[in-house]
Amino acid sequence: MRLSTILLIFVAILIAGYIAGRRKALLLSHGDKAAGVMHSLPVYHGYYVLLWGALPTLALILAYFALGDSFVISRVVAALPDALRNLPDAKLNLIINDIRILASGAPTSNAPDPAISTAAGVLSDTRDSLSVILGLTVFAMAVLGCYFAWRSLTRDFRARNRVESTIQVMLIGAASIAVLTTIGIVFSVLFESLRFFQKVPFFDFLFGLNWSPQTAIRADQVGSSGSFGAVPLFVGTLMISGIAMFIALPIGLMVAIYLSEYTTQRIRSVVKPLLEVLAGIPTVVYGYFAALTVAPLLRDFGFNAGFEISSESALGAGLVMGIMILPFVSSIADDVINAVPQSMRDGSLGLGATRSETIVKVVLPAALPGIVGGFLLAASRAIGETMIVVMAAGLAANLTINPLEAVTTVTVQIVTLLVGDQEFDSPKTLAAFGLGLTLFVVTLILNIIALQVVRRYREQYE
Repeated sequence: MRLSTILLIFVAILIAGYIAGRRKALLLSHGDKAAGVMHSLPVYHGYYVLLWGALPTLALILAYFALGDSFVISRVVAALPDALRNLPDAKLNLIINDIRILASGAPTSNAPDPAISTAAGVLSDTRDSLSVILGLTVFAMAVLGCYFAWRSLTRDFRARNRVESTIQVMLIGAASIAVLTTIGIVFSVLFESLRFFQKVPFFDFLFGLNWSPQTAIRADQVGSSGSFGAVPLFVGTLMISGIAMFIALPIGLMVAIYLSEYTTQRIRSVVKPLLEVLAGIPTVVYGYFAALTVAPLLRDFGFNAGFEISSESALGAGLVMGIMILPFVSSIADDVINAVPQSMRDGSLGLGATRSETIVKVVLPAALPGIVGGFLLAASRAIGETMIVVMAAGLAANLTINPLEAVTTVTVQIVTLLVGDQEFDSPKTLAAFGLGLTLFVVTLILNIIALQVVRRYREQYE
C-alpha cells in the first residue's frame, strides 16, 4: 500500500470525523431547550473529534518513519549468510546499499550474488508487509479515535477548552523543538571542540600564527606540520567582512534614506524590488562574478597603476560580498525608517528644520535600533559566507593585513577540513569544530553588544 494512499485515507477519515462531531453538536443544540445552552460552538466539537483521530495516528506515523527502516535493515541482515553478516560495518553497509539498489529495480552491470538477490527480496517483502500493516493500523486508530471522541460529546462538554489547550500544547512543543535544536547544536559543537583542545592547546589555537592542519600519518612523513594557529583565519575573516561592510553599510543606508524620504512612490515601487533581487541570487553566482569579472579587473587595474594585486585577493571577495549583502541592509533600514511616525517628521519640520536636518536629527536616531539590527544581520551574513571566498580569495592561510593579497576565512577552512571521508579522531578534522565554536562565540558577543546598543537608544525614544 502506497504512503500517498494511506495519507488520503487518513485525511478522509479526519474530515468525516470533523463533520460527524459538528453534526452531533448541531443536533444537541437543537434538542431539549430546558437542558440549557451548549458550552461550546459546534465547530469546536468537530475540531475535538478531528484532533483525537489525528494526534495518536500522527504519532504512529512518525514512529514508523523513525524506526521502520531500522527494522527492515535488521531483517535483511538476518537473511544474509554468516560470511556476509560478520563483515566489518563499512563493508556491510556497502552490501546493504547494493541490496537497496537491487530492491529498487535499478539496472546493475553485473549479475548479483544469489545471497544479495535473496536479501533484496526480503527487503521488498518486508517493506510491503510494513506498509500494509501501517495502512490498516492508521485506519483503525483514526476511526477509533474519532469514534470515542464523538461518543464523549454532550451538551455541556467543554470542547473549546479541550481544543484550545491541545493547540497550546502543540505550539509549546513546536517552540521547544526550535530551542532544543539550538541547544543540541551548541553541545554537539562544544563536545567535539573539547576533544580537539585535548589534542591541541587552547592558547596555541587561539593565538598561533601558523595554520597548517595537515598531520603526519607516519613518523617518517614530511610536509605535515600540524600547526593549528588560527590567527591567520581570524584576520582573513575580519578583513573580508570589513571590506564587505564598508561597501554595504553606507551605500545600503543611503539607498534606504533615498527610497523612504526623497523618492516618489512610483519610483520606490520599481527600485526596491529590483534591489531585493540581489538577495535572491545564489552565492555561487556571486562567486563566479568575483572570480571571472571582478578579480581580473582588479588585477589589470593594479598592473596599469604600477602595483601588484593578486588574482585571488581579499579586496575582490570583499567587494562582491558587499554587493551581496547590500539588499539586507537597505531593505531592513528602509522598513525601519518608514515605521518612524510621520508626526515626528511633521513636528521637526514645523519647528523650522530642513528635510536633511530632520532625517539626521530625528528620523535616524528614532530608527537606530532597527538599523543596528539590519547591520547585525548583514555582518552575520558576511562572516558566514563561504562560496565567494572559496572562488575569489582562495584557500591560502596568509597572515597579512594587505587586502591585495590572497587570504582565507574560518568558514572556508571548516568546509575544507570536512570534505571527503574523514575520521573524527584526528586533530585535522576536529579543528573544524574548534573553528565553529570560536565563530559561534564571536557571533554571540556581537549579538550581545548590538542588543545593548539597541536597548540604550530605544529607551530614549519610547
